[in-house]
Amino acid sequence: MSYQDFLPASWIRDRKNEEHPLVSLRKEVDSLFDDFGNGFFGSGNEVSVRSNVSETDKEFCVTAELPGMTEADVDVSVTGDRIVIKGEKKSEKEERSDEKGREYHRVERTSGSFQRVMTLPFTIDADKVEAVVKDGVLTVSIPKPPEAVENTKKIKVAHAK
Repeated sequence: MSYQDFLPASWIRDRKNEEHPLVSLRKEVDSLFDDFGNGFFGSGNEVSVRSNVSETDKEFCVTAELPGMTEADVDVSVTGDRIVIKGEKKSEKEERSDEKGREYHRVERTSGSFQRVMTLPFTIDADKVEAVVKDGVLTVSIPKPPEAVENTKKIKVAHAK
């Protein structure tokens, strides 16, 4: 099924060498989502990493699913207001070899590298950041500086009349 199957025929007909602007836009959006699904704008041999970012009054917390990875496979670095989480999941070459007489018809377990960069609204104190890998989940705790905590003011949201 093609994207043209969902468009009115009048958009496609009478345009021999020229696409309708909405057709072109649809192609670009489809391409964006295809790229997003391949490891957060990655391609090739990259691993998709699912992560959550949460916040309390005192810290930001980033958790990322890294199944099969250990602390040796992950690198966390801080520069100014940016935190970079990157790593590599190595393939299990021994298991995929023919030495044990195993012939694979389908391989869905991935290997490759990943990198996530996040910018926070304050300069990060690298000495206070903690990163732990447990049961295939990376947890990075990033304390907020005192000025960020003091400048936070909750606004009461009122119900419209």
